[in-house]
Amino acid sequence: MDRLPIDDALPELRATLAANAAVVLQAPPGAGKTTHVPLALLNEPWLAGRSILILEPRRLAARAACARMSTLRGESPGQTVGYRIRFESKVSAQTRIEVLTEGILTRRLQSDPELKNVGLVIFDEFHERHLHADLALALCLDSQKALREDLKILVMSATLDGAAVSKLLNDAPVVTSQGRSYPVDIHYLPRDPEGPLPQTVCDSVVNALEKHEGDVLVFLPGAWEIRRTQELLQARIGTGAELFPLYGDLPWEAQDRAIQPGAGRRKIVLATPIAETSLTIEGVRVVVDGGFARVPQFDPGSGLSRLTTVRISRASSEQRAGRAGRLAPGVCYRLWSETTQRGLVPQSLPEIRGADLAPLALELAAWGVRDVRMLSWLDPPPEAAFNQAHELLAELDAVDADGRATETGRAMARLPLHPRLSHMLFAAQQLGQGTLACDIAALLSERDILTGEARRSADFVQRVEALQAFRQNGRAGAQSHQADANGCTRVNQAAQQFQRLLSSAKSAPAMDVQQTGLLLALAYPDRVALARAPGETRYLLASGRGARLHESEMRLRQPCIVAANVSAGDAQGRVSVAGGRMPGATETEGLIYSAAPLNMDTLREHLAAHILLQDIVRWDAPQQVVIARREERFGALVLDSKPLAKADPERIRAAMLEGIRRLGIETLPWTRETREWQTRVLSLRQWLPDENWPDVSDAALSETLAEWLGPYLDGMLRRDHLARLDLLTILKSRLDWDRGRRLEEGAPTHVEVPSGSHLRLEYFPGESPVLRVKLQEMFGLADTPRVAWGKIPVTLHLLSPAQRPIQVTQDLRGFWERTYPEVKKELKGKYPKHPWPDDPWTATPTRRARRRTDR
Repeated sequence: MDRLPIDDALPELRATLAANAAVVLQAPPGAGKTTHVPLALLNEPWLAGRSILILEPRRLAARAACARMSTLRGESPGQTVGYRIRFESKVSAQTRIEVLTEGILTRRLQSDPELKNVGLVIFDEFHERHLHADLALALCLDSQKALREDLKILVMSATLDGAAVSKLLNDAPVVTSQGRSYPVDIHYLPRDPEGPLPQTVCDSVVNALEKHEGDVLVFLPGAWEIRRTQELLQARIGTGAELFPLYGDLPWEAQDRAIQPGAGRRKIVLATPIAETSLTIEGVRVVVDGGFARVPQFDPGSGLSRLTTVRISRASSEQRAGRAGRLAPGVCYRLWSETTQRGLVPQSLPEIRGADLAPLALELAAWGVRDVRMLSWLDPPPEAAFNQAHELLAELDAVDADGRATETGRAMARLPLHPRLSHMLFAAQQLGQGTLACDIAALLSERDILTGEARRSADFVQRVEALQAFRQNGRAGAQSHQADANGCTRVNQAAQQFQRLLSSAKSAPAMDVQQTGLLLALAYPDRVALARAPGETRYLLASGRGARLHESEMRLRQPCIVAANVSAGDAQGRVSVAGGRMPGATETEGLIYSAAPLNMDTLREHLAAHILLQDIVRWDAPQQVVIARREERFGALVLDSKPLAKADPERIRAAMLEGIRRLGIETLPWTRETREWQTRVLSLRQWLPDENWPDVSDAALSETLAEWLGPYLDGMLRRDHLARLDLLTILKSRLDWDRGRRLEEGAPTHVEVPSGSHLRLEYFPGESPVLRVKLQEMFGLADTPRVAWGKIPVTLHLLSPAQRPIQVTQDLRGFWERTYPEVKKELKGKYPKHPWPDDPWTATPTRRARRRTDR
């Protein structure tokens, strides 16, 4: 066995594992930890002949690790070293090292919580922080604590903070391997490119081929970018080098060809982050890094996930560059600027913080955990997303009201599928449509089988028909429906695996593709959608979100459809699509990528448990009227609506009150007298705080509408009816008889002046009331009038004969003594018909001008 850097750390690792239940191993990429560590521990005394499980985040890495370890032992896969991945395994009675992918380990734990005959569980490449890795580690720690104190756990990582993982593992010791890497010369662009990424990558690869020796590994975010870059490179380099795409949806043979040593000619591997860790591709001396990754992001508000293209982390950029220096000095071209490099986040966001948590929630329910805090997490599941997941599981009958897994839920957890699809398979069994359900699950789980322009179609039934045509006529049948024969083969194999898992399924003799919509509704009840108008492309989902079909879709423009794949619009109201953005959707709308029609009668028959009859009484803002109807509802969808003959008066009253709140308190029939009463009460409330006068401000009245206005709304259904209200009488009823009397005493509406006139007082809450009075009517009065039992002086606006203010004062005596002589001098000539006595104290007050005989 070739000596690798990890071998120097093996003695320390053996001793540490022998003395501890858990250990953290930090080793850089290429150190050999994936293949050398399990083999080195196989004969440890504490293992006592039991097996080792090693968790790999990707299927390709699991198969490659098994193959490499088997080669090092001079054996074939399935002997001492075997693997189990989705729908495929190579193990035997002599297998003692099993390489598993993440979901496989979780199901192993669910069926055997003690992990009988297992002595060690290794978590490889834990820094990738996949959801199932976090879950499996939490379950292993729980099993170790409660059932298997002798079970050992080894967490291996290249870039993760070892101290944080050590703390999670009860302060487990950390063993470090320095590793071995050759120098890698890093090149940056002067500025971030603005053009399409495939073109920038193509130019950089051509440049690297001219300047450097060795094979080239190119990192791109997804399959679309890989296919486009491959097309551009083939046109530029011809047969100068071999091109190999590498991404998860490729057939195994194509993936294996990409990682095998080249056969003479130089090799260019166009890969997603699948090649970032775990795999060593021999011959690579040059890395061209596009700098992006495509990650799923789940929106708890909409219940939808979308794939988003994001900048990689600094740790990922280091991992990628290191691929060029594993076997010899190399070079890495980073297709961004050094400034951008300095701004990269240190680590990628853990999947648990941005993923759909329904699978995790189901696994926890099946494990018997209702509170996630009962388990140990490096990052606990976000509360909003976890609650959203529980709501979905309840809708799928997977958990009961207390969050415990139902019998159906436990059965669903045993299937290697998302809970939605598991629920669909079990429900389809009862309908005799198990075979069709397996096809649908396979089509949704694997890559799209349609090619070219057909791939743009959102019609899911078209994909079911293409798969059937492939089964009947092979490659020719697939081509007749613009489908990829290799893709059909893979989907067909997955469907057969699902059928084996559902061996008791009662399938119809011949599949009825017209039931596709129904089966999709069993998986996605929240994505049943009704057209907003006949022939429209815009739909309302049962979840309450909006979505739309592409304008080119004609066959799918049905009154009711089920959206199997729908994106969530981003904050700018756009929808993420492979290779770019698609504008046009509103912020609450997404784009429907695949869907099938659903007959309304079928919906009512088979999803009756989700349909509610509700008497709806609500305020209709556009019409400004209370609407009372009996509605047949499926989530947010109204399947049928009829007028409600006899609505509950209390609900009508509540709806009317809601309408008033939305229209504003000013919509009530206010009069001058009513507003005056309001300000008088508010004035006394402020002047006399100890008397606890009620708050009758607009804000307080709005908050207490039901209390004081509700009893008077009987028979009122629309805004126009509010004109019938005697608002003043209603408000006055808020004061008892004694308070009403005191209001008239303390805040009178009028005051008598010396001339005998009864003049109106104007009130302003918090201010002195205003009396506008002609100066001649106040002759003989020395003291300013007061209200509130003498506590508050009135503000006098003394008016000229033309009703213009001469003086504003609260000191009438001072006015007569100091200001009146000047006023008299100025105005006597201007208004000679009005009295201007020298002594205002003894003059007769009057509101009239002098008669002619008085002159």
